[in-house]
Amino acid sequence: MHRSEGRILVTHVGSFPRPPRLRELLIRQERGEPVDETELARETAAAVDAVVGKQLDAGIDIGNDGEQPRVGFSTYVARRMRGFGGESRRPAARDLIDFPDYAALLEVRRRSAAKIANAPQALAEVAYVDLGEAARECDLFERATTARSQKFIERFMTAASPGIIATTLLNAHYDSHERYVFALAREMQKEYELIHSRGLLLQLDCPDLAMERTRLFQHEPLDGFLQIVETHVEAINRATAKIPADRIRLHVCWGNYDGPHTSDVPLEAILPLLYRARVGALSLELANPRHAHEHKVLRRYPVPDALLFLPGVIDSTTNFVEHPEVVADRICQAADAVGDPSRVIASVDCGFGTFAGSELVAESVVWAKLRALKEGAALASTRLWGRGRP
Repeated sequence: MHRSEGRILVTHVGSFPRPPRLRELLIRQERGEPVDETELARETAAAVDAVVGKQLDAGIDIGNDGEQPRVGFSTYVARRMRGFGGESRRPAARDLIDFPDYAALLEVRRRSAAKIANAPQALAEVAYVDLGEAARECDLFERATTARSQKFIERFMTAASPGIIATTLLNAHYDSHERYVFALAREMQKEYELIHSRGLLLQLDCPDLAMERTRLFQHEPLDGFLQIVETHVEAINRATAKIPADRIRLHVCWGNYDGPHTSDVPLEAILPLLYRARVGALSLELANPRHAHEHKVLRRYPVPDALLFLPGVIDSTTNFVEHPEVVADRICQAADAVGDPSRVIASVDCGFGTFAGSELVAESVVWAKLRALKEGAALASTRLWGRGRP
């Protein structure tokens, strides 16, 4: 995994808004409505090619396919694996309960979006028997990148972690949450190893390690939730045992929505457990107003020497375009906390298109934000390796 040698590299978390027609086709497909598969394939390929070009134009060093072929960052697995059906009844986040008028506003926004709280559930033994769709996604990304003279320094592909699948596509079959999580780990290992075999960095999306404190496990005492985090981290380690740690990124967040977040678990409670994951890089939110102060926590719980840090320095839920000086300040705070700027890669808090149709940021603003990320990284690089930080 590349380090920021001499300048701060820039990346992002994974998803970007899908073109309107592709979004419509993916949502219709998820609902079980008939779609023209030829048109869907054509729209998907065009969207992947376009999003690769836009990332390169914005100056992204480490990019991906923008998750264009997927209806949702975690719910896509219901199409790729056997054992899912029916409908989950995922509980609302604690802050949506405490602020019902905000919850109503969010519901209106998501009225035409992909399934989020009502994804399928596990009705039988889960099994990943056909990697064809995952392989085709890798093929599309490969074609979109090799056809261009301009290249990413590195490429990554996201995949849902066992824990976020288990807490989004709820269990209606296994006799315990733990058995369900480890069954998912056993099966998702196949997709993880496929991604690695294609020469791509594997990014595991693990919002469950923070977000589920206020959702599925909101009634658990903190100690109980931390035991669940330990289980989910162990599932990650089992599922990736054959992949070198330095080829894996771990993304953790508190939920990609612009809500109050007043019940979020503090970073200091979970960070020591996150360090137990056998990965080479950790991606955390540090731009949104509820967690921007938590770079200080990294001083109390230092980032292990072998771990790269991907701080979110751009908010993925607001249409404000951060000033490059603000971005640079955030990067330098992270570098100070880590103690080695070469281990810092500037990133975004979360994805911009986690579920089709639930985007909070206008597409043109997304690319403006990424240009600001690149400009801020250049300013930070000058401070950190050039004339010294003022």
